Amino acid sequence: MRDTGGLHLGCETFGAILEGAPGLSRTLLAQRLAQLERLGIVESTPKSHGRGHRYRLTASGDDLFRVCQTLGEWGARWLEIAPEDLDPVRGAVVDVQRAPIEHGETEICKTYPGLDEDLFITADAEAFVRWHAGHLSWAEATRDTRIRLDGPSWLVRAFPTWNARSAFAHIKPEPGAGPIPASAGGGGAAIDFDGER
Repeated sequence: MRDTGGLHLGCETFGAILEGAPGLSRTLLAQRLAQLERLGIVESTPKSHGRGHRYRLTASGDDLFRVCQTLGEWGARWLEIAPEDLDPVRGAVVDVQRAPIEHGETEICKTYPGLDEDLFITADAEAFVRWHAGHLSWAEATRDTRIRLDGPSWLVRAFPTWNARSAFAHIKPEPGAGPIPASAGGGGAAIDFDGER
């Protein structure tokens, strides 16, 4: 969904698609775009001026985006966030690199990079995911130190604005929603329906 979401929103160049998919490497995006083009989901045309290509969804890609959107909405409404589905990350260091934050020049490191950190985050993965999914407000997620930020107050205040909430955060889970039983997994394939642009 992340790869087709930017195209659906009008991103046409490699750089624009990459910018809308934080954490995705250039190499992985190039591989995914090539695969989506082979499958007839994306088509590319050379730019009229300069190097590179313009990408757009085909009719098949538009249909696939609607399917992914519907599955994401269904998952937000009916699936519980289960602890066994979470990555066990406990801390991260944010290095602002003396660059303006409003330009997105931050880097999050899971291992200590050997530099003075600007902001240190200690987070319970479940609380962070529930905040991202819209199940908790930032105040609720940080109230009992499930998410703790240490650093200058201006960075602590800015941090929740750096991570876009899920596109499905507005959907409230239905009472009685639960995890998919392990027997329904059918081989353990993972599908990313996080709705990020």
